[in-house]
Amino acid sequence: MKCLAVCQDELVIRTLDRVLVPTFETEFIVESKPLARRLHDAGLQVTAADPRRVDTYVKADVSPGTSVLIQDTGRRSLKRIVTAARDAGATLIYIIGTAPNERRAEEVREAFPDVVHVPLAELVGSALHTELSRAMTRARVQQYQRYFADADRVLILLHNDPDPDALASGLALRNLLRRTKTTAIIGALQGITRPENQRMANLLDIHVEPVTPAMLAEFDRLATVDVQPHYFGGLLERADLVIDHHPEQAGYRAVFKDIRADYGSTCTILTEHLRAVDVNISERTATAMLYAIKSDTLFFARQTNRVDLDAFSYLYPLADAAMIRKMEGAEITLDRLGYVRAALDRGRLVDQVYAAYLGQTPREDHITYTADFFLQLEDTKWTIISGRVNGSLVVSVRNLGYSRNAGEFVKRWFNDIGSAGGHRAMAKAVVSFEGFLQKFGIEESRVNETILELMSAFLRETTERKREPRLPAATPAPATGPPSDPRDLPARSRA
Repeated sequence: MKCLAVCQDELVIRTLDRVLVPTFETEFIVESKPLARRLHDAGLQVTAADPRRVDTYVKADVSPGTSVLIQDTGRRSLKRIVTAARDAGATLIYIIGTAPNERRAEEVREAFPDVVHVPLAELVGSALHTELSRAMTRARVQQYQRYFADADRVLILLHNDPDPDALASGLALRNLLRRTKTTAIIGALQGITRPENQRMANLLDIHVEPVTPAMLAEFDRLATVDVQPHYFGGLLERADLVIDHHPEQAGYRAVFKDIRADYGSTCTILTEHLRAVDVNISERTATAMLYAIKSDTLFFARQTNRVDLDAFSYLYPLADAAMIRKMEGAEITLDRLGYVRAALDRGRLVDQVYAAYLGQTPREDHITYTADFFLQLEDTKWTIISGRVNGSLVVSVRNLGYSRNAGEFVKRWFNDIGSAGGHRAMAKAVVSFEGFLQKFGIEESRVNETILELMSAFLRETTERKREPRLPAATPAPATGPPSDPRDLPARSRA
């Protein structure tokens, strides 16, 4: 395809030449003869001519299939240039705005409503932003690489019962640190229990070492991925490196950290780190990371950012798609279906919220799986599945993503008696079971009913807050906090 660019600035011409010439047969028209000679000597196909004359375009052999790019320099002659190109037969005309003047841009759009107007900033902005972001990431990665370089023993610590994002992130960070499994241990205080995660670890040979609290001080450097130190309940007040995509929490110190709560997975962050320093990503690591991004975003059905799509596109040709299909085959088990059936028997659907208490449960993954499963139920926008795991009450919350914030709900009611947090579409609380009963003054038979009441109050409270007129800046907002027992709830939620 032929492209004719009518430009007067050398920088614009050289930029377009780099972008267009590999794909299009490109010729430039400039008014300045000295500029034309200089560009011609540099190897560009350029002609010095008057762009306001029809014969200039006739000599350039313009046809209806020629793309004509006209630089808007802010001069009044733009209308004559466009008219001349049209009279010569051009129909594919694009105006490139290089003057930072919005009023001028609006005038051009009004004068030529049928011509495509593209600001130069839009043409180069995305690539420039990407390159600057990559340079900043490169500097950050090189800093922590140097900091870890002289350590004899490194621990990459994952959260309890690691999921695909944690497992793949540990593998990716070890690759970034240029370490082996003997010099950088991937560890967790509690091991893998979910069937598909065990299958992933076995198929990709990801070994997660059991770590005790006493062992944490034995390592020269410690990094956490897909988790922040506050998660460990005071066992870890400091880390050398924290990489996570969950909302940032306080209560710890870190030498380096990269926390991006708007990303769908930690592996997306680490894909950027790997690309920034041009590390070769092995098929094994790419497969783990691709599977992790699919898993954490429910294949881009929740908490997804454009960068997650970019990371997925980059990793896809490097990964083993057959291996991913094999890992995904472990999702449904008879054991899990038993808990789905229990939730169906014991659960309630109230105002598009499905809640169920599973009672004593051997593993947390039964609770989270059931919460994900029931979100597929017709006329359901929220699922809240809870269960008793050892001495803790685990509450798993899911919603469709555009509804109110799940993370705010669990922090609102459970943060004072345990660990609670998450994203808009998914969240979890792990609290003392006895502490929960005591806080709300109930028996175990009332667990599910109480959680439904808490959700009803939360949804009503946030709706009313949105309807309230905004207070003047100088007026302090009324203090809010979780009531100490259900009697403090609005009357309707106790019905």
